[in-house]
Amino acid sequence: MTSEKLRKIIIYFFLSLWGIIVLFPFYWMIITSVKSYGSYNSEYIPKLFASDPTFGNYVNAFDSTSGSLGRYFVNTIIFTVLTTAMMLVVIVLSAFAFSRLRFKGRDILFTLFLSLMMIPNELVIITNFVTITNWGMRNTFLGLILPSVTSVFYIYLLKENFEQIPDELYKAAKVDGTSDLKYLTRVMIPICQPTIITIIILKVIECWNSYVWPRLITDDRSYFLVSNGIQEIRENGFGRENIPAMMAAVVVISIPLVILFLIFHKKIMAGVSRGGTKG
Repeated sequence: MTSEKLRKIIIYFFLSLWGIIVLFPFYWMIITSVKSYGSYNSEYIPKLFASDPTFGNYVNAFDSTSGSLGRYFVNTIIFTVLTTAMMLVVIVLSAFAFSRLRFKGRDILFTLFLSLMMIPNELVIITNFVTITNWGMRNTFLGLILPSVTSVFYIYLLKENFEQIPDELYKAAKVDGTSDLKYLTRVMIPICQPTIITIIILKVIECWNSYVWPRLITDDRSYFLVSNGIQEIRENGFGRENIPAMMAAVVVISIPLVILFLIFHKKIMAGVSRGGTKG
């Protein structure tokens, strides 16, 4: 056996081992979700398989006395779609302004804007809570959405992509009488499509997994999201006592994100790599 083959065997061994370590929690979550309450609690030593699998836990997740997971799904979809759409408008226009428009104090303003990334979200969440409460937007979708409609990091990422487009294209478009908005929609957005898709996917994942802010600003079940719904189910019924049922709800919540990543993972990698390349 040559040293090259031995090196490849060692590499693949450790990659396989790492893959098993990463995927094992997901396997354990799925196996636990198909175990009945009785079989799960009778296991003094947890088993790596389900001897008598059942899908009754999934029925309980969508039809429980403490709240319907289906309703939380609808709320999360509304929150995710509206937040992502509004954020996309804000960051695209902001990135275009910082990358193409010339105005006094632009660079200083952008530097100050970037400095906001140094402030942890935990420091501004109380301010946001007081503001939304004073505006009477608690337990509303608008109150859920407004604090998340912009992102300094996404603006920076998209600005870097916009700046990779040659200035000659912009100057030629202006000579032809093309407006800034038309140049943005017809030239810049199509060229930077991989990065924009990446931003959309990352924002969708962020909204889907959002917990702290929705938990803080809503106490009405009509506005609970899936992440808060799991906690609400845990507090009101089968969460602490019926772990398999709670795992079933977690599996259902995770499936859309897994599918989203499997479909668009190549575009995510392309968008991130494009954002890190300049010139």
